[in-house]
Amino acid sequence: MIRVVVAEDSPTARELIVRILQSDPEITVVGEARDGVEAVAMTQALRPDLVTMDIHMPRLDGLAATKEIMITAPTPIVIVTGSHIAREVRDTMETLRVGALEVLVKPVGVSSPHFAAESKRLVETVKAMARVKVVRHWRATDGPSRATTTATSVNDAKGRVVAIAASTGGPAALQHVLGELPADFPVPVLVVQHITSGFTIGLASWLDTVCHLKVKVAQQGEIAAPRTVYIAPDDRHLAVQGKGSIALLDTPKIGGFRPSGTVLFESVARVFGKSAVAVILTGMGDDGVIGLRAIQQAGGRIIAQDEPTSVVFGMPGAAVAEGLPQAVLSLDAMAAYLLTLV
Repeated sequence: MIRVVVAEDSPTARELIVRILQSDPEITVVGEARDGVEAVAMTQALRPDLVTMDIHMPRLDGLAATKEIMITAPTPIVIVTGSHIAREVRDTMETLRVGALEVLVKPVGVSSPHFAAESKRLVETVKAMARVKVVRHWRATDGPSRATTTATSVNDAKGRVVAIAASTGGPAALQHVLGELPADFPVPVLVVQHITSGFTIGLASWLDTVCHLKVKVAQQGEIAAPRTVYIAPDDRHLAVQGKGSIALLDTPKIGGFRPSGTVLFESVARVFGKSAVAVILTGMGDDGVIGLRAIQQAGGRIIAQDEPTSVVFGMPGAAVAEGLPQAVLSLDAMAAYLLTLV
């Protein structure tokens, strides 16, 4: 049985979320918090398997509550929000940086045409994220280091593009890596991040404020330029074509994903060959691994995030199991290594 604490200040929304979760026989709600203070206290006392967290709450908001839970009682946290107000979107992205695993749209009621799909997504996400083994965060920077680095020799062709795929834990990993790249980074960066539809623009806007590089949602036909990060838009595959022009595709999902890391990596392999650099970050499943084989066959370089710094070692772990990466790096080591390749 998956034991859940629901943190939501609206009684109506809280009742709806509880009802949706308890419609599944494998989930039971053990606590209902009306604000962030209660959410922290219930998590510490009840030790649930997962917390669903609203962002805007009295006394202590979702961001501050997430920080405190990850320090005092590390627990998988799923953000459930209905707000697209710019400030609250930024706060939502920050919760992912400080330890929340996923962000979902709050179901708005049984009369909505999207209610069934949103309810199913909520239940499936809670069941999946409850299995994630989260790690304790620290109040200061003097916590234990988890950095590791393993790299082998690679070809000496200069990279002309960096392609990145990420899923669970990806927004925080992207902020860490991209935030350490200089403003004059000489090649374009293309990113596939699995995230709930409606939050991609907010993700790009947030990254743009915390990185030296320009970060934007990719647009059909634009030429991928240096010093710029292009995020795949909602429900479109991101690919590159001849001369580095961006293509947004509505071709079928790959392994249940659109955008898919495999589509991005395969296109980069075709266009850039041995000058392609591919990075696979934290995430559940194995999206991108098939595409990484194309990068390997084209002579490009592949980097995987290491297990200690991954929220979920699924995607990078699958790449490592296939023997694809030339380098397996901690987040702290990744930006510096990318600079040596380009």
